[in-house]
Amino acid sequence: MAVLGVAGFALEVPNLDAGLAFYRAAGLVPDVVGDRATLSCPGGQTPCVTLVRAGTRMRLHHVTLRADALTEMAARVHAHGGKVVDAPAGFDANGLWVSDPHGALFHLVELAPEPVPPTGPRFAINAPGEIVRVRQSAMAPSGSYPPPRPRKLGHVALFTPDVLASVDFVTEAFGMALADRAQDVVAFCCARRSSDHHVLAFAKSPGIGLHHASFQVADPDEVGRAGQALANAAGRGHWGFGRHTIGSNFFHYIQDPWGSWFEYYSDMDFIDDHALWTPTVYGMEDAMANWGPPVPADFVHNYQAEGGQ
Repeated sequence: MAVLGVAGFALEVPNLDAGLAFYRAAGLVPDVVGDRATLSCPGGQTPCVTLVRAGTRMRLHHVTLRADALTEMAARVHAHGGKVVDAPAGFDANGLWVSDPHGALFHLVELAPEPVPPTGPRFAINAPGEIVRVRQSAMAPSGSYPPPRPRKLGHVALFTPDVLASVDFVTEAFGMALADRAQDVVAFCCARRSSDHHVLAFAKSPGIGLHHASFQVADPDEVGRAGQALANAAGRGHWGFGRHTIGSNFFHYIQDPWGSWFEYYSDMDFIDDHALWTPTVYGMEDAMANWGPPVPADFVHNYQAEGGQ
């Protein structure tokens, strides 16, 4: 009776070609049919991004969550301020479609988990008193590395007008759990078992929308290398290389064509059993990063809110 992880998200976009160019450069594999494109991580079985050509500005359409016991979950939705709704036109009617108290749309489906990515070379660090790499360079020539290879969609961060109400809804109706939060400004929610530190996050804003989607790569080097390459290709804002306090992951964020953000990450905290985890309420000094470059001025600006752009 609970969410098990994030499977994908869908956006309505005014320019499908711009979206395809961005996500291709990020390392995702596209499949285009008419005015709709789906994109997957290399080797992935389930598309994690859907782009639909529509409207004059980007809009978050929905987030897809992998879940079980959907009938029991549906019974809890109304009691916690949400609505079970019909499938939108053009989307599968399978699973459970839910509008949360703020109007954000979720598609909950019973899906097998993605295959575990194969283990690559260990990220070995020579540390004081612990030399683990001998007679071997850590870095190959810069031109020898392959294009970025996202392993999975790790989490989606959404704008919401009430962070704590959104947390209450997904924990009570969807059976998720609060991992950590920074006051009532940003919060991070996980599955109750075998979960990355967060699979959904919420950031305070006047309206709903997509803040960022985050994709796992092999190691911190790939975070930095892929992040800089995508920033160069996209030609908009970026933030990184850095490391978060909340979740502990290394990050590099790159702005998409509509002002939202794409994150590469590695080394996320993992919660095997939420019953053994104690959520922390952090101060705002730790809401963004433990270390990194200055935060872009529009990093938490919701361009999808009415009058936002």
